[in-house]
Amino acid sequence: MIHPGRTVILISIRLALGGVFSIAAEPQGPSSQNAAPVRIGSKLSTDSVILAEIATQLARSAGAPADHLRQLGGSEVLFKALLRGDIDLYPEYTGTLIEELLHDPGIQTDSQIRAALSGQGIGMTGPLGFSNNYAIGMGAERAETLHIATLSDLRARPELKFGFSNEFMDRHDGWPLLRSRYGLPQTSVRGLDHDLAYRALADGSIDATDLYSADAEIAYYHLRVLTDDLHVFPQYRAVYLYRLNLAVKWPAVAAAMEKMAGQIDESRMISMSEQAKLERIPEATVAAHFLQSALAISGYGRVSGFWRTLGRRTVEHLYLVCISLAAAIVVAVPLGVISARIPVLGRFILGGVAAIYTIPSLALLAFMIPLMGIGARPAIVALFLYSLLPIVRNTHAGLRAISPAIRESAQVLGLPPRVRLIRIELPMASASILSGIQTSAVINVGTATLGALIGAGGYGEPILTGIRLDSTGLILSGAIPAALLALLVQGLFELLERFLVPRGLRLKTESVR
Repeated sequence: MIHPGRTVILISIRLALGGVFSIAAEPQGPSSQNAAPVRIGSKLSTDSVILAEIATQLARSAGAPADHLRQLGGSEVLFKALLRGDIDLYPEYTGTLIEELLHDPGIQTDSQIRAALSGQGIGMTGPLGFSNNYAIGMGAERAETLHIATLSDLRARPELKFGFSNEFMDRHDGWPLLRSRYGLPQTSVRGLDHDLAYRALADGSIDATDLYSADAEIAYYHLRVLTDDLHVFPQYRAVYLYRLNLAVKWPAVAAAMEKMAGQIDESRMISMSEQAKLERIPEATVAAHFLQSALAISGYGRVSGFWRTLGRRTVEHLYLVCISLAAAIVVAVPLGVISARIPVLGRFILGGVAAIYTIPSLALLAFMIPLMGIGARPAIVALFLYSLLPIVRNTHAGLRAISPAIRESAQVLGLPPRVRLIRIELPMASASILSGIQTSAVINVGTATLGALIGAGGYGEPILTGIRLDSTGLILSGAIPAALLALLVQGLFELLERFLVPRGLRLKTESVR
C-alpha cells in the first residue's frame, strides 16, 4: 500500500503552508501599513511619474516615510484609489478634473474645483506652474505637404489614419468631443499605447496622434502641434490632489505640497521629461536635481543598485505567485475531487473555472480594482482565479483515469471512502495533479507581471517603464528574470515529482510520454 506521506494532500499542505509562512514573513511590499507611509501614486505618463517622484522625495524630506506606487493607470483609476484611501496623493490636471472626474458642468474655476473635492475629503494644491494640454500632432513634413495647420484642416482629409492613446479614445474630453465639435470624417481610428503612438507616427503607420503639450517627444520627433482653432480642449494645469486627512497625519507633508505651487514652469517640465525619456536619467534622479535647484533639498533621490532592485522585484514577484498558487492548490484540489466523484456537479465546476480562464487578464485585474483597490491583494486574487483551471481539470482527469478494478478492490477490502481517497486514489492521481499545479505555477509567473499595472510591483514594473521610455534594456530587465523564474519553477516541480510521486507511477507516466 502506498504510504500516505506521498499523497497529493501532502503536496497541498506543504505548498499552502509555504504560502502562509511567506505572508507572515513578507513585509507586504509597498502597500504595507506597518509604518503608515504616505502613499503617492502616478499615472503611466512620464510627467506624472516625475511629479510623483518629486512629491515622494518632498514627503521624505518632511520626515515622513513615503512610497511611490508607479504607473497605476489612468485618471479614473488614480482618482478612485485616492477616494478609497489606497493612495494619499497624486498629480492631476485641472482640465481632467473638470471634464472627466467631477462630472459637473457647472464647475469651471479653481475655487469651484476645491469645493467639489473637499466634499469628498480631497484637497488640491495651487497650480504647479505649467499646463500639459491635450493636442493633436502630425509629423511636420507630412503636415506641411498636406497643408494642415489647424484641427479644422483635418476635415478635408478623411483618408488620414489616426492612432490615439486608449484613454484619449474613451475620455469625454478626448476623441468623442474632438470628432463631434470639429465634424471629423476619419474612420481609420485605433487605440494604442501613448508612447508607442510616437513610434507609429515616426514610421508612418499613423498620420496623427494625441499629444501632451509638455511631451519631450514633440521636438524629438519633429512634430507639428495642430492649432485648436475652435478651442475645444480646456486648460490642463498641473496640481497635486491629496486626502485631507494627510494634513492631520503628516501636516509637514501637506505644507510641502502646497509650497510647490508655481515652482515648475513649462520649460522646466519639458526639460525634466527630456532627461527621463531621451537621456535615460532615472526619474528619481531627475526629481532630486529639480528639488536641489529649486528648493535646495538634497539627499532623497538615491537610486538603488541593479542587484538590490532585482532582489526587491524578485521578492515582490514571488510574493504574488506563491500566495496565489498556495490558495489555488487548497481550493482547486478539493474541487477536482468533487468534480470526479459527483459528475453532475463536476460539469458546473469545470465549466465555471473554464469560464474564469477565458476572461482576459487585464479585464480581470480591472474587475478587481473596484472591489479591492490597488496593490498586491487584487493581483493575488486575480492570479488565484487564473490558477484554478489547470489544477481542477488535472485532479478530475487523474481521478477519473483510475481503473474501476482498483476502486472495486479497495472497496472489497472494506476501506471507507475517505481512506480510499487518501491512501489509494489521490496517490495514483498525484502525477496528473502535480502536472496541473506546475502548469498553473508557470502561467502565474508570466501573468504576475501585469500586477505592476495596479501597484503590485514585481518584474512587470521595469517592463512598463521600458515601454514608456522606449528602452529595450529596461523591458529585458523584467522579461528575462520572469522567463528564468518560470524555467526555475518548472525544474523545481520536476524535482518535486521525483520525491512526491511513487516511482511506479512515474515510470508509467514516462512510458506514456
